[in-house]
Amino acid sequence: MTKPLFIFEMANNHMGDTAHGVAIIRAIREACQGFDFDFAFKLQYRDLDSFIHPSFKGRDDVKYVKRFEETRLASEQFATLLAAMRDCGFKTVCTPFDEASVDLIEAQGIEVIKIASCSLTDWPLLERIARTDKPIIASTAGATPEDVDNVVSFFLHRSKQLTLMHCVAEYPTPDENLHIARIEALRTRYPEVRIGYSTHESPEKTEPVMLALAKGARVFEKHVGLPTERYALNAYSANPAQVRQWLAAAQRAQVLCGSEAWPAATKAEAESLHSLRRGVYLTRQVATGEAVDGSAVCFAFPAIPGQITANQWSKYSHHIAVQPLTAGHPLLGSEVEIHHEREQIHAAVTAVRKLLKDGNIVVPGKSDLEISHHYGMERFGEFGLIMVTVVNREYCKKLIAMLPGQTHPEQLHYKKEETFVVLHGKLTLWLDGVEHAAEPGDVITVHRGVKHKFFSAGGVVFEEISSTHFSDDSIYTDPAITANTHRKTLLTHWL
Repeated sequence: MTKPLFIFEMANNHMGDTAHGVAIIRAIREACQGFDFDFAFKLQYRDLDSFIHPSFKGRDDVKYVKRFEETRLASEQFATLLAAMRDCGFKTVCTPFDEASVDLIEAQGIEVIKIASCSLTDWPLLERIARTDKPIIASTAGATPEDVDNVVSFFLHRSKQLTLMHCVAEYPTPDENLHIARIEALRTRYPEVRIGYSTHESPEKTEPVMLALAKGARVFEKHVGLPTERYALNAYSANPAQVRQWLAAAQRAQVLCGSEAWPAATKAEAESLHSLRRGVYLTRQVATGEAVDGSAVCFAFPAIPGQITANQWSKYSHHIAVQPLTAGHPLLGSEVEIHHEREQIHAAVTAVRKLLKDGNIVVPGKSDLEISHHYGMERFGEFGLIMVTVVNREYCKKLIAMLPGQTHPEQLHYKKEETFVVLHGKLTLWLDGVEHAAEPGDVITVHRGVKHKFFSAGGVVFEEISSTHFSDDSIYTDPAITANTHRKTLLTHWL
């Protein structure tokens, strides 16, 4: 069994002063002497030139903007701090708040990436983090069980080493909001994931770390600093003496329990998290009725009241402008019509799982799922299909499922030839307008250039075996389908 890992969070307590940061690292190293634990030190990275939206730069009426700008360090200065950490035997950890900061983490060889609670569902950032080869630690303050389910599935599907931290984003956290028993609930819910505790209680308190360790936490995080005549500590950061008391308490941990409930975020917690999130800003003009997609926006700090945040920007939500939108402005929820498709996608996945189960059809593990909704998810019950690509090389194999009453519109291929083998249910198909009926065991070949469409009255699963599939080789008779650039939804975790 590995040793518990204690992570010391410097955040902005270096005060923009490299020498002070190095002094903190060395003082905490002394405080750790004699304890048989693993230790790490953590920084926070924000690429302030892009992280803070241009319209907010230099403002001192926005608390965090002023704080971040006043404590800015260059990458070379952070490199000095990292060198001090390594000299003192600490593992290196860093929290990025934007994609550019992940680039820097990779360039500097930092060992572990930490995801802050405010970024837990910042999907653009998570996509970038997932492309690294780093172990990942993620805090869960203010998250719903569904949020955490989605994040865990996202990273485990990509074979990432993941640790979840129970966390409360109140600074400092009052005793009644600690809910340390939630650590045990996380261990039960996510048995494949290591569980830890990110602490924000007052630093003189040692009971919470004792309870957390007793409940099964194996990773612990605390904000630390070094008070001087020039620099004071905030209310939730521990000085070296308090760190030593904290570690001593962990050694003598006893079983004490709090609530195992998973309540909604408190008002203070929700406001704290929102104040740290990135907002969606427009990068170009958008006309009334136009879809606001990734090409029209950027994600930048801070988010103003009523603004859509990066946490709300998902492939399951589509935004249509209800008025002309101007480049550089924040995208407000009142300025768009939002179409949420998560429930419809979930219903489609549930239905296809049942169809596969009824047909005793085995699907290879971790196969990606493609939902084709030619005229939008609102008409998926009429038009569409669900496809699992098993392999796509010089040869290609797919499993295709159609729900009862679905039609796949007419199309043709110029590059690939395909053969269908019906596995379960019945299929009606038209080849160059000629109707054919097929049932389990039937084999149908569609030659290049032949127009074909399908219909299933009761639901069907069939195998498609073909030459290589090319994304530009599906030519639909109805040009409206080709014009619909959002006619597919890809899922990488659905089984």
